This record gives sequence, C-alpha cells and structure tokens, in this order.
Amino acid sequence: METSITEVPRGLQLIERMERVPLCSWHTRPRITMGSATFFDAFGALTIAFVLPALIGAWKLTPSQIGMMISVGYLGQIVGALFFGWLAERVGRTKSVAFAMAVDGIMSLCCALAPNFAALAVFRTIQGCGLGGEVPVAAAYINELCEAKGRGRFVMLYETIFPCGVLGASLMGILMVPHFGWQSMFVLGGLPALLIAVLVWRLPESPRWLIGKGRLDEAEGIVKQVEATTPVRIEPAARRMTASAATAKTGWSEVLSPFYRRRTIIVWLLWSSTYFVYYGIGTWLPSLYRTVYHMSVSDSLRWGSIANIMQVLIVAASALFVDKLGRKLWFGGAFIVSAALMLSLGLLGAKTAGEVVVLGSLTFAVLGSNATMLYLYTPEIYPTRMRAAGTGLATSFLRAASAAGPFLVGFVLKSGGIAAVFLVFGAVTIVGFLATLGATETRRRQLEEINP
Repeated sequence: METSITEVPRGLQLIERMERVPLCSWHTRPRITMGSATFFDAFGALTIAFVLPALIGAWKLTPSQIGMMISVGYLGQIVGALFFGWLAERVGRTKSVAFAMAVDGIMSLCCALAPNFAALAVFRTIQGCGLGGEVPVAAAYINELCEAKGRGRFVMLYETIFPCGVLGASLMGILMVPHFGWQSMFVLGGLPALLIAVLVWRLPESPRWLIGKGRLDEAEGIVKQVEATTPVRIEPAARRMTASAATAKTGWSEVLSPFYRRRTIIVWLLWSSTYFVYYGIGTWLPSLYRTVYHMSVSDSLRWGSIANIMQVLIVAASALFVDKLGRKLWFGGAFIVSAALMLSLGLLGAKTAGEVVVLGSLTFAVLGSNATMLYLYTPEIYPTRMRAAGTGLATSFLRAASAAGPFLVGFVLKSGGIAAVFLVFGAVTIVGFLATLGATETRRRQLEEINP
C-alpha cells in the first residue's frame, strides 16, 4: 500500500511521539520475549561446540570433519539471514522471527535423531537457516522500539542475552553430554524454541515498520499503548528528518547506493573480521583442549565454558558504557586488545593449555562485546525501509566468516600447528581495527536523523 502525501506528516508525528516516551514497562514484554528467542538462538548456534567432543570419539571424526560440521551450520545461516531479512520487510518483524524460531526448533529435534555424520550435517545446515534469520530481524525490531538517548544501553542489555545463551550451552553441555548423551543438547534447545515461536508471533509489530507500509492506524494504536504506560515524556532535541526517512520504498540495491555504500562495506568488514575470530575460537576451544592438549571430555567442556563466563561479564560492561564512549571507540579498543592477545599467543607458541585458557578465552570474551554491539550498530545505520534486509545481508557476512573460520582452523592446525592458528586470528583482528576507523558514529542520534 502506498502512503499518500497527506499521510506523511502523520507518520513523522507518530515517530516523534515514540521518541518522547522513555523506556518503560511496555518495552519489557518485547525485550523478554525477543530475548528468549535470542537466548535459544545462541544456545542452538553453540550447541555443536559442546557436542563435538563426544562425537569425536563416538564417530571417529578427523580435524577436517570437525571443521566441516561446525561450518555447515553457518552456511545455512547465510541463507537464513538473507531470506528472513527479506521476509521481515514484507510480512513484518515479529512474523519473520516466529517463522525462523519454528525452523530452528523443528530441526534441532531432527538433529537429536541423527544416526550419523552425514545426517547431522544436513539437519544442522537446515537448522542454521532458522538460527541465521532470527537474530538480525530481532535486532532490527528492538532498535525500532527505542528512543535515541537510551537506545544503546537498552539494546546492548537485550543483546547480553546472546552470550548468556552461549554460556547456557556450555554449562548444559558440561551437565548433559557426559550423563545424558549429546542428543540431549538438541532436545533441550529445540522444545523451547517452538514455544517461543508462538509467543513472538503474538508480540506487537514495530510501529516504524507499520508506518513505512502506510498502516498508520495500526501504528498509532501501538504508540497509544506505549504512551498510556507512563506519563513521563522526553523533550526531543531538534531533529533533521524528512518524509522519506519514514515512508520511502526501497530494494536490496540501496545498501550499495552512493549514500550507504561506504557504511555497508565497512560494516561487512566489521562483521567478517569479528566473527571469523569469534566463532573460530569459540567453537574450536573445547575440541582443541580435547585433541591438542588431550584433556578428557568433561575437562574440555569445563575449560571451554571459561570463555563464555568472561564474555557475559565484558558484554554487560559494554552495555553500561556504549552510550558514553560511543560505538567506534569500543569497536576499535576491542580489536586492538584482541590483536595483542592473539599475536602474543601465536608468538609464544601456545605450548600449554593454560596459555590458551587465559589468552584465548579473554580474546573470545573481548570480541564477544564487538559481536554483540554489531547487532546494535548495524540496524542503526540503515533506514526502516531496509533495516531488517540490510542487517540480514550484513550478518550473512558474519555467517560466511563463521563458516570459514572454524573450517580454516582445521586445515591450519593440521599443516602449521596451533601457533599458526592464533597468528592468523591476530592478523584478521587488525583488519577489523582498520575498518573501524571509517565507521559512522550513531551514539544518541535518532534513527531517522542518521538515515535519510
């Protein structure tokens, strides 16, 4: 449905009314429900890391097979990020996330029934489609509900749920896999995902998306619900907004239009460099402890969880400072610290498991803050008309990097040894730092002001 000229001012007025309402109890339900979806998305994404130490012995997996099993899920996530990002621009944010969670849940249960390596690889690939589709669309949705001043902290506290899901996967892996078998992890992730799909379907749609589709009466109904929750109002700063920021139509190609091309290329580099290392380390650490340092399955899982505990603490800290320091400063600092840690570990030779536990886990945690903040930053640099699609397209680069990182680790480990793996990771984090220098700062700016 096309929006008429006379309706445009009404759409902008609705956005300004949303911006005047501070974050309040109304926002709690979407944050908890979408947060639950994100928790089990993270749980599902990292489940394979804590299943593999058991499968290595049961199925006699080689390093190349381990890397392939990790990577196939991310290949599916590329498809999911693109498809569900496209779907979210057409049917809405909540319906798209609900569909993605349904795919995740169903295929997670299929993974639990897999009789061999080939079957698990197929089910894991399809499950990846759901995993890849949920997080970018959910991030776009949460961004669109927030007022400018508190958006960074609100979204980052929401995104902290993702590393909590990763931590949950590691802790459940320690408890479940040795006693109940690797299949229990997929059951534990699949059943809640199906329930959450129903809850997400029933959430209110993003008013910004409704405005962009010309469904102004529906948008106003939701805005009135938000306004009725609290009498407090924020006095908005002067904004430079145009009608096109709220209502213009778009296609995929606009992400590479003259205005957005630089932003798009930079954010693709940020996603790729962050997740190449982040998932390369995160998914391989338990298997490295098992294969390189010859730990038991239980010890491999236990030491692997250290990285996830560190990550939750650092991501929580980033949520407190992101609106004060800004996105660029945090990104750059995290890349510098990660490069120093990885290059040091590579040059030291990673001779002991203790070195890897400390330096590798800390790198995973620090880069985890960047990985989380990208879900705040990417939706900020695109307008509502292509926010979910642009974020989905950007996260497809994360999925490609996430597939390439673990897969490459298997080959580098075999040909160059463990030290070479960390030297490669150090070089990739330097690329990420260089990309940060050209990023657009979005701190405390209204979405329609950032994006014409």
